[in-house]
Amino acid sequence: MLGAITGDIIGSIYEFDPIKTVEFPLFGDACRFTDDTVLTVALAEAIMTGENFETLMKEYCRRYPDAGYGGRFHAWAAGQLQGPYQSWGNGAAMRISPVGYAFDTIEGVLEKAEEYTVVTHDHPEGIKGAKATAAAIYLARTGASLAEIRRYLTDVIGYDLSRSCDVIRADYAFDESCQGTVPPAITAFLESTGFEDAIRLAVSLGGDSDTLACITGGIAEAFYGGVPPVIAWHALDYLDEPLRQTAIAFTRRYGVTRLDPART
Repeated sequence: MLGAITGDIIGSIYEFDPIKTVEFPLFGDACRFTDDTVLTVALAEAIMTGENFETLMKEYCRRYPDAGYGGRFHAWAAGQLQGPYQSWGNGAAMRISPVGYAFDTIEGVLEKAEEYTVVTHDHPEGIKGAKATAAAIYLARTGASLAEIRRYLTDVIGYDLSRSCDVIRADYAFDESCQGTVPPAITAFLESTGFEDAIRLAVSLGGDSDTLACITGGIAEAFYGGVPPVIAWHALDYLDEPLRQTAIAFTRRYGVTRLDPART
Protein backbone atom coordinates (compact mmCIF):
# COMPACT_ATOMS: atom_id res chain seq x y z
CA MET A 1 0.00 0.00 0.00
CA LEU A 2 2.77 2.46 0.85
CA GLY A 3 4.30 1.71 -2.55
CA ALA A 4 1.03 2.78 -4.19
CA ILE A 5 1.00 6.06 -2.25
CA THR A 6 4.63 6.69 -3.14
CA GLY A 7 3.96 6.09 -6.82
CA ASP A 8 0.98 8.43 -6.77
CA ILE A 9 3.00 11.25 -5.22
CA ILE A 10 6.01 10.82 -7.51
CA GLY A 11 3.84 10.61 -10.63
CA SER A 12 1.55 13.48 -9.67
CA ILE A 13 3.49 16.26 -11.42
CA TYR A 14 3.75 14.39 -14.74
CA GLU A 15 0.08 13.49 -15.23
CA PHE A 16 -0.48 16.32 -17.70
CA ASP A 17 3.17 16.91 -18.55
CA PRO A 18 4.58 13.51 -19.62
CA ILE A 19 8.36 13.16 -19.71
CA LYS A 20 8.89 9.81 -21.51
CA THR A 21 12.17 9.13 -19.71
CA VAL A 22 13.30 7.41 -16.53
CA GLU A 23 15.61 10.33 -15.71
CA PHE A 24 13.74 12.72 -13.43
CA PRO A 25 13.80 13.85 -9.77
CA LEU A 26 11.76 11.47 -7.64
CA PHE A 27 10.28 14.23 -5.50
CA GLY A 28 9.79 17.96 -5.89
CA ASP A 29 7.93 20.87 -4.36
CA ALA A 30 5.05 20.43 -6.82
CA CYS A 31 4.46 16.78 -5.91
CA ARG A 32 1.28 16.06 -4.02
CA PHE A 33 -1.02 13.22 -3.08
CA THR A 34 -4.08 12.78 -5.28
CA ASP A 35 -7.37 10.90 -5.19
CA ASP A 36 -5.33 7.71 -5.69
CA THR A 37 -3.83 8.11 -2.23
CA VAL A 38 -7.01 9.38 -0.59
CA LEU A 39 -9.10 6.39 -1.68
CA THR A 40 -6.30 3.89 -1.03
CA VAL A 41 -6.11 5.13 2.56
CA ALA A 42 -9.90 5.03 2.82
CA LEU A 43 -9.84 1.36 1.84
CA ALA A 44 -7.02 0.68 4.30
CA GLU A 45 -9.13 2.19 7.08
CA ALA A 46 -12.17 0.17 6.05
CA ILE A 47 -10.13 -3.04 6.20
CA MET A 48 -8.57 -2.22 9.57
CA THR A 49 -11.76 -1.03 11.27
CA GLY A 50 -14.50 -2.97 9.49
CA GLU A 51 -16.28 0.27 8.64
CA ASN A 52 -18.42 0.46 5.52
CA PHE A 53 -16.19 1.30 2.54
CA GLU A 54 -18.85 3.24 0.66
CA THR A 55 -19.44 5.45 3.68
CA LEU A 56 -15.73 6.00 4.19
CA MET A 57 -15.11 6.89 0.52
CA LYS A 58 -17.81 9.53 0.64
CA GLU A 59 -16.42 10.86 3.92
CA TYR A 60 -12.89 11.03 2.52
CA CYS A 61 -14.15 12.76 -0.63
CA ARG A 62 -15.79 15.45 1.51
CA ARG A 63 -12.59 15.79 3.55
CA TYR A 64 -10.38 16.07 0.45
CA PRO A 65 -12.67 17.59 -2.20
CA ASP A 66 -9.90 18.80 -4.50
CA ALA A 67 -7.84 15.61 -4.78
CA GLY A 68 -8.68 15.10 -8.45
CA TYR A 69 -11.57 12.64 -8.56
CA GLY A 70 -13.27 11.71 -11.81
CA GLY A 71 -16.50 13.49 -12.59
CA ARG A 72 -18.83 10.53 -12.08
CA PHE A 73 -17.11 9.50 -8.86
CA HIS A 74 -17.49 13.03 -7.53
CA ALA A 75 -21.19 12.99 -8.46
CA TRP A 76 -21.58 9.57 -6.80
CA ALA A 77 -19.84 10.74 -3.61
CA ALA A 78 -22.06 13.82 -3.52
CA GLY A 79 -25.20 11.68 -3.77
CA GLN A 80 -26.08 12.76 -7.30
CA LEU A 81 -25.67 9.17 -8.54
CA GLN A 82 -27.19 6.26 -6.67
CA GLY A 83 -25.40 2.93 -6.58
CA PRO A 84 -22.54 1.78 -8.82
CA TYR A 85 -22.34 3.41 -12.22
CA GLN A 86 -20.80 0.82 -14.57
CA SER A 87 -17.37 2.44 -14.43
CA TRP A 88 -14.40 0.84 -16.16
CA GLY A 89 -12.10 3.63 -14.97
CA ASN A 90 -8.64 3.01 -13.55
CA GLY A 91 -9.81 4.22 -10.14
CA ALA A 92 -10.80 0.61 -9.50
CA ALA A 93 -7.16 -0.48 -9.65
CA MET A 94 -5.43 2.52 -8.12
CA ARG A 95 -7.21 2.20 -4.75
CA ILE A 96 -7.17 -1.61 -4.37
CA SER A 97 -3.62 -2.32 -3.14
CA PRO A 98 -4.57 -2.79 0.56
CA VAL A 99 -6.54 -5.90 -0.41
CA GLY A 100 -3.43 -7.59 -1.81
CA TYR A 101 -1.69 -7.17 1.53
CA ALA A 102 -4.49 -7.84 4.01
CA PHE A 103 -5.94 -11.18 2.89
CA ASP A 104 -4.20 -14.53 2.99
CA THR A 105 -5.42 -16.60 0.04
CA ILE A 106 -5.67 -15.80 -3.64
CA GLU A 107 -9.37 -16.70 -3.51
CA GLY A 108 -9.91 -14.28 -0.62
CA VAL A 109 -7.99 -11.53 -2.38
CA LEU A 110 -10.04 -11.90 -5.57
CA GLU A 111 -13.31 -12.00 -3.64
CA LYS A 112 -12.47 -8.91 -1.59
CA ALA A 113 -11.12 -7.05 -4.61
CA GLU A 114 -14.47 -7.48 -6.32
CA GLU A 115 -16.43 -6.66 -3.17
CA TYR A 116 -14.62 -3.36 -2.63
CA THR A 117 -14.69 -2.49 -6.33
CA VAL A 118 -18.34 -2.99 -7.29
CA VAL A 119 -19.41 -0.26 -4.88
CA THR A 120 -18.63 2.09 -7.77
CA HIS A 121 -16.89 0.20 -10.60
CA ASP A 122 -19.24 -2.66 -11.52
CA HIS A 123 -18.23 -2.85 -15.18
CA PRO A 124 -16.36 -6.12 -15.96
CA GLU A 125 -13.22 -4.21 -16.97
CA GLY A 126 -13.20 -2.28 -13.70
CA ILE A 127 -13.51 -5.49 -11.70
CA LYS A 128 -10.85 -7.16 -13.85
CA GLY A 129 -8.38 -4.32 -13.28
CA ALA A 130 -8.87 -4.40 -9.53
CA LYS A 131 -8.54 -8.17 -9.37
CA ALA A 132 -5.38 -8.13 -11.50
CA THR A 133 -3.71 -5.52 -9.31
CA ALA A 134 -4.66 -7.14 -6.01
CA ALA A 135 -3.69 -10.62 -7.26
CA ALA A 136 -0.31 -9.38 -8.48
CA ILE A 137 0.39 -7.89 -5.05
CA TYR A 138 -0.64 -11.08 -3.28
CA LEU A 139 1.49 -13.25 -5.56
CA ALA A 140 4.45 -10.89 -5.24
CA ARG A 141 4.40 -10.82 -1.46
CA THR A 142 3.99 -14.60 -1.18
CA GLY A 143 7.09 -15.43 -3.20
CA ALA A 144 5.92 -15.84 -6.79
CA SER A 145 8.53 -15.17 -9.46
CA LEU A 146 8.16 -12.56 -12.18
CA ALA A 147 7.42 -15.34 -14.66
CA GLU A 148 4.74 -16.83 -12.38
CA ILE A 149 3.09 -13.44 -11.88
CA ARG A 150 3.12 -12.76 -15.62
CA ARG A 151 1.64 -16.20 -16.34
CA TYR A 152 -1.17 -15.77 -13.79
CA LEU A 153 -2.14 -12.34 -15.08
CA THR A 154 -2.07 -13.58 -18.66
CA ASP A 155 -3.69 -17.00 -18.29
CA VAL A 156 -6.11 -16.44 -15.39
CA ILE A 157 -6.92 -12.73 -15.51
CA GLY A 158 -6.65 -12.49 -19.30
CA TYR A 159 -4.36 -9.52 -19.90
CA ASP A 160 -2.09 -9.25 -22.92
CA LEU A 161 1.33 -8.37 -21.49
CA SER A 162 3.32 -8.94 -24.67
CA ARG A 163 4.22 -5.31 -25.36
CA SER A 164 7.39 -3.99 -23.71
CA CYS A 165 7.73 -0.62 -21.99
CA ASP A 166 9.72 0.68 -24.94
CA VAL A 167 6.93 -0.26 -27.32
CA ILE A 168 4.19 1.11 -25.06
CA ARG A 169 6.06 4.36 -24.40
CA ALA A 170 6.37 5.23 -28.09
CA ASP A 171 2.71 6.11 -28.57
CA TYR A 172 1.14 5.90 -25.11
CA ALA A 173 -1.18 8.78 -24.19
CA PHE A 174 -3.52 9.60 -21.34
CA ASP A 175 -5.96 6.75 -20.78
CA GLU A 176 -8.31 6.69 -17.81
CA SER A 177 -9.59 3.15 -18.39
CA CYS A 178 -8.55 0.07 -16.46
CA GLN A 179 -7.91 -1.81 -19.69
CA GLY A 180 -5.62 0.96 -20.91
CA THR A 181 -3.80 1.53 -17.61
CA VAL A 182 -3.39 -1.71 -15.70
CA PRO A 183 -1.47 -3.77 -18.32
CA PRO A 184 1.14 -1.00 -18.89
CA ALA A 185 1.51 -0.52 -15.13
CA ILE A 186 2.03 -4.26 -14.64
CA THR A 187 4.54 -4.31 -17.50
CA ALA A 188 6.56 -1.56 -15.82
CA PHE A 189 6.75 -3.74 -12.73
CA LEU A 190 7.63 -6.88 -14.68
CA GLU A 191 10.54 -5.13 -16.44
CA SER A 192 11.91 -3.48 -13.30
CA THR A 193 15.01 -4.32 -11.29
CA GLY A 194 13.94 -2.69 -8.03
CA PHE A 195 11.29 -0.51 -6.43
CA GLU A 196 12.65 2.82 -7.62
CA ASP A 197 13.26 1.45 -11.11
CA ALA A 198 9.65 0.25 -11.28
CA ILE A 199 8.31 3.71 -10.41
CA ARG A 200 10.62 5.36 -12.95
CA LEU A 201 9.51 2.97 -15.68
CA ALA A 202 5.83 3.57 -14.91
CA VAL A 203 6.16 7.37 -14.96
CA SER A 204 8.25 7.23 -18.14
CA LEU A 205 5.35 5.71 -20.08
CA GLY A 206 3.48 9.03 -19.94
CA GLY A 207 -0.28 9.23 -19.74
CA ASP A 208 -2.01 9.04 -16.35
CA SER A 209 1.35 8.87 -14.62
CA ASP A 210 0.22 9.13 -11.01
CA THR A 211 -2.19 6.22 -11.42
CA LEU A 212 0.26 4.15 -13.46
CA ALA A 213 2.94 4.60 -10.79
CA CYS A 214 0.41 4.00 -8.03
CA ILE A 215 -0.54 0.60 -9.46
CA THR A 216 3.07 -0.30 -10.25
CA GLY A 217 4.27 0.86 -6.85
CA GLY A 218 1.82 -1.30 -4.93
CA ILE A 219 3.05 -4.42 -6.73
CA ALA A 220 6.73 -3.47 -6.61
CA GLU A 221 6.59 -2.88 -2.86
CA ALA A 222 5.32 -6.43 -2.37
CA PHE A 223 7.83 -8.03 -4.71
CA TYR A 224 10.96 -6.17 -3.59
CA GLY A 225 10.31 -6.48 0.13
CA GLY A 226 9.14 -2.94 0.74
CA VAL A 227 9.69 0.66 -0.22
CA PRO A 228 13.26 1.79 0.57
CA PRO A 229 13.04 3.63 3.92
CA VAL A 230 14.38 6.96 2.65
CA ILE A 231 11.80 6.98 -0.15
CA ALA A 232 9.01 5.75 2.15
CA TRP A 233 9.47 8.46 4.75
CA HIS A 234 9.85 11.12 2.09
CA ALA A 235 6.51 10.10 0.60
CA LEU A 236 4.84 10.05 4.01
CA ASP A 237 5.96 13.64 4.56
CA TYR A 238 3.60 14.75 1.76
CA LEU A 239 0.55 13.44 3.62
CA ASP A 240 -1.46 15.30 6.20
CA GLU A 241 -1.53 13.76 9.67
CA PRO A 242 -4.73 11.66 9.38
CA LEU A 243 -3.65 10.10 6.06
CA ARG A 244 -0.10 9.62 7.34
CA GLN A 245 -1.15 7.87 10.54
CA THR A 246 -3.57 5.52 8.76
CA ALA A 247 -0.94 4.66 6.15
CA ILE A 248 1.64 3.95 8.86
CA ALA A 249 -0.82 1.87 10.90
CA PHE A 250 -1.81 -0.26 7.91
CA THR A 251 1.80 -0.73 6.83
CA ARG A 252 2.85 -1.85 10.28
CA ARG A 253 -0.06 -4.28 10.52
CA TYR A 254 -0.08 -5.76 7.02
CA GLY A 255 2.67 -4.29 4.89
CA VAL A 256 6.14 -5.47 3.93
CA THR A 257 7.86 -2.08 4.21
CA ARG A 258 9.83 -1.85 7.44
CA LEU A 259 9.14 1.47 9.15
CA ASP A 260 11.30 2.54 12.09
CA PRO A 261 9.08 2.01 15.15
CA ALA A 262 10.60 5.10 16.76
CA ARG A 263 9.21 7.29 13.98
CA THR A 264 5.57 8.27 13.57
